[in-house]
Amino acid sequence: MSVSTLLTNFAPDRRLTREEALALIDISDLSPLLAAASARRDAAHGNAVSYSRKVFIPLTQLCRDVCHYCTFAHPPRKGERAFLTREQVLAIAEAGKKAGCKEALFTLGDKPELRYRLAREELSELGHETTLSYLAEMAEMVLRETGLLPHVNPGLLTDEDFASLRRVSVSQGIMLESTSERLCAKGGAHYGSPDKLPAARLDTIRRAGEHAVPFTSGILIGIGETRAERIDSLLALRDLNDAHGHIQEIIVQNFRPKPGTLMAGAEAPSLEDHLWTIAVARLLFEPEMNIQAPPNLSPGVLSQLVAAGINDWGGVSPVTPDHVNPEAPWPHLKELEAATKAAGKDLTERLAIYPAYARHALRWVDAKLRTPLYDFIDADGWPRMDGWCPGRADQPPAADVALLKAPALAPAGDELQSILDKAADAKPLGEAEIVRLFRARGEEFAAVCRAADDLRRKVNGDVVSYVVTRNINYTNICYFKCQFCAFSKGKLSENLRGRPYDLEMSEVARRVREAWERGASEVCMQGGIHPSYTGSKYIELCQAVKESVPEMHIHAFSPLEVSQGAKTLGIPVVEFLGKLKAAGLSTLPGTAAEILDDEVRALLCADKIKTDEWLDVMRAAHGLGYRTTATIMFGHIERYEHWARHLIRVRDLQVETGGFTEFVPLPFVHMEAPIYLKGKSRPGPTFRESILMHAVARLALHPHITNIQASWVKLGPDGVRHCLNAGVNDLGGTLMDESISRSAGASHGQEMTPQRMEEIIRSSGRLPRQRNTLYGNAPAALRERSYMRRQQLPNAPLSLQPACAG
Repeated sequence: MSVSTLLTNFAPDRRLTREEALALIDISDLSPLLAAASARRDAAHGNAVSYSRKVFIPLTQLCRDVCHYCTFAHPPRKGERAFLTREQVLAIAEAGKKAGCKEALFTLGDKPELRYRLAREELSELGHETTLSYLAEMAEMVLRETGLLPHVNPGLLTDEDFASLRRVSVSQGIMLESTSERLCAKGGAHYGSPDKLPAARLDTIRRAGEHAVPFTSGILIGIGETRAERIDSLLALRDLNDAHGHIQEIIVQNFRPKPGTLMAGAEAPSLEDHLWTIAVARLLFEPEMNIQAPPNLSPGVLSQLVAAGINDWGGVSPVTPDHVNPEAPWPHLKELEAATKAAGKDLTERLAIYPAYARHALRWVDAKLRTPLYDFIDADGWPRMDGWCPGRADQPPAADVALLKAPALAPAGDELQSILDKAADAKPLGEAEIVRLFRARGEEFAAVCRAADDLRRKVNGDVVSYVVTRNINYTNICYFKCQFCAFSKGKLSENLRGRPYDLEMSEVARRVREAWERGASEVCMQGGIHPSYTGSKYIELCQAVKESVPEMHIHAFSPLEVSQGAKTLGIPVVEFLGKLKAAGLSTLPGTAAEILDDEVRALLCADKIKTDEWLDVMRAAHGLGYRTTATIMFGHIERYEHWARHLIRVRDLQVETGGFTEFVPLPFVHMEAPIYLKGKSRPGPTFRESILMHAVARLALHPHITNIQASWVKLGPDGVRHCLNAGVNDLGGTLMDESISRSAGASHGQEMTPQRMEEIIRSSGRLPRQRNTLYGNAPAALRERSYMRRQQLPNAPLSLQPACAG
C-alpha cells in the first residue's frame, strides 16, 4: 500500500503500525499526513482545543541531573534558598486563584538531596527527609488553603511515592522525552542524568498506571534523536496506555536552544519536523488521545499546530512564567483564544485532570480529592464556568443567556445538524447521538435549543400550560436511604433535620377541601416510605380524598410506593394498581426514577427499586389505562451517557404503551442533600446542562412525548423563562405546598399563584392555558376560583415533599 493510499483511506478505528509509521519518515508532502491527522482529531474532539488555567510553582530548581539543554535546574546559588518556603508557595497559589486559575502545577528538580548538602539541610529545617515528602505537604496545603487542584511533576517514583502523592494531586506527569539510550551516552543530551534513563522513566510511567494516576507524558524532539526513535518512544507510551489507560495526554514538545547550556549551539527542529511528529503521534494513538503542543514554544504558527492534529495547548498561566522555558512567555489568553479561533477551533478551558478521567473519579481520583473536584466539574468532566446552581436565587449566567437570545450566527456543523434533522424527522436517536447533543457548547448549545424550540412550536404552538394543584405529602418518615434526599426523616434516613410527621386522614381530607376551594383540580400525594405503611394505607389515602371531594383528581404514588404497597399485601403489582384504581387513583407521577440506569442507582439509591422494576410498574399501570408522567433527577454523580440511556428507556416504553403524558427534568438541588454534604456528588447541573436537558428531551422523545415541563421550584422564574426558549411547553403545578426542594435548600417559594404563572408565560411571549392533569382545559368554575383565591395556605410542616419525588 502506498503512503498516499494509507493516509487517504485511514480508518478512524485503527492506529498506525510501526511499519506504517516508519514508511512516513521521508514523506515529502505533508499535506495528506496533516489532513489525516486533523480529521482524526476532529472526529473525537470536534471544535474544542483545550487548555488548563494554571499557576506554576517551582518548588525547587536544584536537581541531581545535568541535562544539556536545561536552564530550569541549576546548582546552589549564594544567597538563594534551595526550596520555596511554605509562605512563598501559598502566596503564588493565592495569586493564581485570584487570577481564575484552577490548577497548581508543581515542578521541581529530581531528588536534589542526593547531590546537594544545602538541599538536605533545608529539608531537615522544613521537617522532611526528602523532596517528595515536602512536595506532598505543599500540594496538600495548596489544595486545602486555596482549592486549586495540584498537578505534580516529581520525577522518578516508587510505589510508595505514588501512593503518597496520589492522595494530594489529581494528576501527575513525567516526560519520557525519548527511549533512545544513545542520548544517555557520552556526548548525548542526557549524559550524566540518571533520572533520564529510558528504562527508569518507563518504569515510573508503568507504576503510575498500576496506581490509577491520570498521567501526562510525551516526547521532546530535536535533542539528537531520529524520527524512527520518536516513533519508538511514542509506541512505548502507547503500549503502557494500552495496558492501563492512564495516559491522559501526549506532549510533543519542540527543543529550543538556550544560552548558557551545552546545547546552546544546537539547531532547533524545524516547524515542518514538529508538524510531522504531531501528525504521526495523532495517527499512532487512538482518536480520543489528547495531543498537546505548548503554544509559547511556537509563537506565530499556532494555526499550523492545530492543522497538524493537536487538541490541547497544555497549561497556560496568567500569573507565572514558564520556569522551564523562561525566554518564551505564555501568550495572553485573549491572544490564544484569537489564534485558536483563527484556526477554526474554540478555546475551551479544562482542569489538570482531563474530562474523560474526571467523569470516572471513583477510579482515577483519591477519595480525599473528589470533593473539590466535584465542585469544579459538570457531568462531562469539564470545569463549571459560573456559580449558578439549581434551587438558589442565582442569576442565570449572562453568556449562556446571550446565546439563547441571539439569532443564529451560523448553521450548526454538519455532524450536529444531521442529528438535529434526524430528531425533527421523528427518527429515533441513539445513545451516542444524544450524548453529542448534551455536549453542545457555545453556538452549538444555542443551535440545539433553537432546534428544540422549533419542534415545540410545530407540536404545541405558542401555548404554555400549567395546572393548579396541591401537594399533600402525608409523611416524611422513610426507611429508605436515598443519598440525595434531604426530605425524609426517621431512624434509618440519611438526614435527621426537622421534625418527623405522619398526617392523620382528617388532615389529608381538610387539605383536599381547602385545595378544591382554591381552584385546584388535582392533588398530588407522595411521601416517605413509612415502615408501618402497607398497601392498605395508600388505598385509605385515596378513599379519604374521594370522600372529601369526589371530583378531585388524585395524582399519586410513584412506582416505589406502588411496588412497596404490592409487596406488603403479598399481591402482584398489577392487582394492587387495580385496587388503587377502584379506590379513586387517577394517574401516577413518574418520580422515583432519578436516573434509570443501575450503575448510578447502585450508588445513589441502592435500596430503591431497580431500573427494570420502575419500568415494569409503569408498563403495568399503562396497561390498566393509567396515564403517568416521567421524570429525570440529574446533576449529581451521573454522566451524559446515563442521561441518554434514561431518555431512550422512557422513549422505548412510550412507544410500547403510549402512557406517559409528559417528561419532567428535575435538576438536583444539592445544598442540604446528604450525598453532597458527604462530598460525593456535584452541586447540581450547570445552567447550560439544565437548559439542554429540556431541549434534548424534546428532540429525543419526539414525537412520542409531546409535553416537556420545566420545574419553577428548581429553576426559579428566570430559569423557566429560558427553558421556554428551549422546547418547553408546560410549567407544571402551582403546588401550594412544596418542600422536597425546600428541604434540599432551594430558595424558590412553596407556591406559584396562577396570576404569577401567567405573568411569566406572557412575559415570554407565550399564551397561558390552565389545564387539568391530562392536559385538557381546567373546568371554568375551578379556573375562576383559582384566580380569586390568592392567599397563602396556613404554614405546612417544615418538610413536605418526599425524597422519591426527585
